[in-house]
Amino acid sequence: MLARPPAAVRHHYPFTAVVGLDTLKLALVLNAISPRTGGVLIRGEKGTAKSTIVRALAALLPPVGVVAGCRFSCDPAAPDPACPDGPHDDGAPASVRPARLAELPVGASEDRLVGSLDLERALTEGVKAFEPGLLAAAHRGVLYVDEVNLLHDHLVDLLLDAAALGTCYVERDAVSVRHAARFMLVGTMNPEEGELRPQLLDRFGLTVEVTASRDPEERAEVVRRRLAFEDDAEAFAARWADAEDDLAASIAAARERLREVTLSDAALTRISTICAAFDVDGMRADLITAHAAVAHAAWRGGTRVTAEDIRQAARLALPHRRRRDPFDAPGLDESELDALLDDADLDDTEGESGPEGAGVDGPASEDGPGTDTGPASEREDPGPGPDEDPGPPPGPGPDEDPDPGPPPGPGGNGGAPEPPPANGQGVQTHDAPAGETAGTRTRPAAQPGGTYRVRALTVPGLGTGAPGRRSRARTSYGRVSGSRVPEGRLLSPHLTATLRAAAPYQRERGRTGPGLVVRRGDLREAVREGREGNLVLFVVDASGSMAARRRMGAVKGAVLSLLLDAYQRRDKVGLVTFRGSGAELVLPPTSSVEAGAARLRELPTGGRTPLAAGLRRAAEVVRVERLRDPARRPLLVVVTDGRATSGTDADVRRAASLLRDVAAVVVDCESGPVRLGLATGLAVLLGGEAVRLERLAAGGLRDLVREHRKAA
Repeated sequence: MLARPPAAVRHHYPFTAVVGLDTLKLALVLNAISPRTGGVLIRGEKGTAKSTIVRALAALLPPVGVVAGCRFSCDPAAPDPACPDGPHDDGAPASVRPARLAELPVGASEDRLVGSLDLERALTEGVKAFEPGLLAAAHRGVLYVDEVNLLHDHLVDLLLDAAALGTCYVERDAVSVRHAARFMLVGTMNPEEGELRPQLLDRFGLTVEVTASRDPEERAEVVRRRLAFEDDAEAFAARWADAEDDLAASIAAARERLREVTLSDAALTRISTICAAFDVDGMRADLITAHAAVAHAAWRGGTRVTAEDIRQAARLALPHRRRRDPFDAPGLDESELDALLDDADLDDTEGESGPEGAGVDGPASEDGPGTDTGPASEREDPGPGPDEDPGPPPGPGPDEDPDPGPPPGPGGNGGAPEPPPANGQGVQTHDAPAGETAGTRTRPAAQPGGTYRVRALTVPGLGTGAPGRRSRARTSYGRVSGSRVPEGRLLSPHLTATLRAAAPYQRERGRTGPGLVVRRGDLREAVREGREGNLVLFVVDASGSMAARRRMGAVKGAVLSLLLDAYQRRDKVGLVTFRGSGAELVLPPTSSVEAGAARLRELPTGGRTPLAAGLRRAAEVVRVERLRDPARRPLLVVVTDGRATSGTDADVRRAASLLRDVAAVVVDCESGPVRLGLATGLAVLLGGEAVRLERLAAGGLRDLVREHRKAA
């Protein structure tokens, strides 16, 4: 076994010194034992040691032997035959180095991740020069992505493809390079800042929800250890050196035992039964659960998979695969899991909860290592299960409003009637807007209607914002729409345009053979057109006029549908509401549409309609966001019936003039046989378009087009 570096040179916070987080420690250890487990996604709030514990993990991994001078860390015993630095001879000199932790920053480019080809040299000199990226650096180590939910989707796709295939492919037109890229993938994210797409979420093998402890003694111990580390990192690491060495030895031993563990047909059938019972999509859940169960059996020193191994594996592999809606939180009903395992015909008598002396938790004080708790112990809150969500607040009862029901929604039935509140009182979850009087009636939060697919709302023109799926933009991906002279390094050559630029000068350049003589000035890069994500700012009328006819349920269903559309199109979203005599920024612009959905469900209604105040607040939000992210174009979505019962018409016109340069859509919520057309007038003031609520659905728009064609 290769030796690990001495404690004196370790300056990271020790893995075993992290207080609690036993489920997370177990997930990381299982991946260290068996990379086939598929990596770990760590979800949790800020300041919960997510990054600290991941960075500490690399020091526990066994050192690796590499071919000396190979930039791609080829194993001397089995070098990669396609290595760009190869081929390597059987007797090539070898060296030993620690396992690496490569960190991928949120703002990294594709070239930084997969490596870069010098296309300029390839075209002008015929040299295939390749510079390795982070995937090469992470080979046979750990690749850590902090805030993976903020990483551009195309980078996440590349990352997960490499993790699944164990190979990195770099393609630049006619030039191609590949190299081995087998690593342990760990990502962290704060769900408040936005979710991963379900397709990407499924590619992570295990997921752990992390929350800060609410136990004062445990919180004090966290601070005590951290202060000791900051005071003298070397001495602190030395005190935990024995615990670190023991855990590293246990991981190495479990790796050796892995091939001896038996997964019986009964255990495999039980895994498939559990996955089917929890209604997960595809077969990846079954495969990952099987790998994790085998790794857990090796970790506890067993030779066959038991029901407890399956239980621990399912708790880590299934919660994030049960989401059926982007607004759903991951969760697993552990009582249902226990019921599915109670009748398992598996032998649970062998082995312990972990190797003796190889627990993943440390002492209760910073004086030094003490009694270990084992990898499977539980201290953290595993997060709410799928049945624990209290849901949205109850809406008004059928007897609270004599008005008729809501107008027909896009689905034909509008919002459903809400049951009366449990306590018989209105529930207000946000402070009333400034200026609202004590006599203003606040209605309970209405339950939203069902969601549906909405028509495409886009920003006119051609933008240059972050990649997304809404409006047209110049991007690094998409169809080629032209060519230009490169301003810096050539990244995406336009070969046809380059050849056209070089062709007229071949005779004076002395061309004699079949090849074309190309100079730097001939190079042209491709101009591509794709789609960008926008800032979709919702301005929602929450006044009494919106609730008078009990329309708020249908309105909330429409806005939830637009939020779901924004999630799918990779937009940032913000939410401004207005009622009483003022407006409130309920949700500052964020990538977390889940937060927007939660705020919308809790939104109370009542009071007058300060339309001008809502528009002024929206204009201020847009102004600030343009300073923060000038390339992201805004799309204003105003949801109102157009009635302004607070302020004057002149106030509305002045407020609307502040938003004339912003693409706007007014969703007209007016109902009844007599329509005043006030929302349409507001759309004219904003220079945008008006869409009636019942025409917001994609199907409704198609029906409208058909009607116009028949009339023509």
